[in-house]
Order: sequence, then structure tokens, then C-alpha cells
Amino acid sequence: MATKATNITWHPTLSRAERAALRKQRGYTIWFTGLSASGKSTIATALEQTLLQRGLAAYLLDGDNVRFGLNKNLGFSPEDRSENIRRVAEVAKLFADSATITLASFISPYKADRALARELHAAKGPHADDKEGLPFVEVFVDVPVEVAEKRDPKGLYKKAREGVIKEFTGVSAPYEAPESPEVHIKGAEVSVEEAVASIVNYLEGRGLLQAPTES
Repeated sequence: MATKATNITWHPTLSRAERAALRKQRGYTIWFTGLSASGKSTIATALEQTLLQRGLAAYLLDGDNVRFGLNKNLGFSPEDRSENIRRVAEVAKLFADSATITLASFISPYKADRALARELHAAKGPHADDKEGLPFVEVFVDVPVEVAEKRDPKGLYKKAREGVIKEFTGVSAPYEAPESPEVHIKGAEVSVEEAVASIVNYLEGRGLLQAPTES
């Protein structure tokens, strides 16, 4: 078990409102969840490009990419999966706190882990002016496992069926689908462009693509 840090004190920093005003945008997290090969990373990458083209600061945290560095010491046991999501949620919150739009694309199969990510963002900031949490937008890229398995661009489902990969989501490990995501995308029925447009429409409807107003 990891040792908890002691003798630490929070160092005062700029408030979220100050950062947002200086960067002329709000920070928040868009969390993509879905089966492997559902298309969530493809949609997230296209959305990141769209946001950048609009002059907004955005950055994608991808499930595979994060495991090359930050989480390279984690496997795919239930415990490691939960720790993987906890770490990513904390990093996403830091990006969002910096007034960056964070896109997180992770299978994140467990409801409890996604709920923890949402709760972390809902917490008030340490600054006296940070009276609200950070917006958290859950995007469920929903495809039947049969469709995901037919795509199988990395050959993972085949290996899982052969027993080469253990505890593979959708085959030998569960996926707990979101019950009320902010955006529900039927990945087998819409194009990438249509999926991005639906997310952008949602963000615009919540005023998340507008520069913050002076308080």
C-alpha cells in the first residue's frame, strides 16, 4: 500500500475564475466511455481538433497513451483499472482547473469509478473565489459488443476469445453502461462528424464554448 504524504500545505494559487478570465475560456472535462473499438478515441480526437480550430485550449488524454507513462505500472485487474481512472480523473481535473478543456477517452467500465471522476470535478476549489466545481460532461459512445468485436482494429477481441488476454471488457470482464450520460452517441449509427456535432451542440447549449463573463 502506498504511503500517504504528510507535512504538506496547500500553496495559494490563482483562482479558477482568474485563470478563466485570462485565458478567455472555461475549463472542464469531457469524459468518453465505451467498449474498446467503440470509436470513442476517434471521436475525441476529432472533437479536440474542432475545439483547437475554434481557438480553444484543449487536450486529449487517451487510455492507451496514458499507460505508456503515468500509468505504465498498472495492469488490468479491477483494482488497477480503478486506480488508472482515479489518477486520470485527478490529472483531468488539474487540466480543467487550468482553464483547459480536457478530453478523457477511457473504457472506464465501472460506474463507481466514473462517479468518482465526476465527484472530483464537483468539489469546490481551494481558493475562496472558487465557489463552484468544474463542469464534467460524460459522453457514452454506445455500440453493441458484436459491432466492436467485428471492428477489432487492434485484434484484442480475438486474443480475448482465445484466452490470450485475461479480464477483457465485454468478453471476460464487465462493462457497466452509464444510465444518464450528458451525451449518448449510438456509435454504429452515426458518423464521426455527426458525433462531434452532437457534442458541440451540447456544449454550446450549456454555454461551455463561450468566453466567461466578468463577475
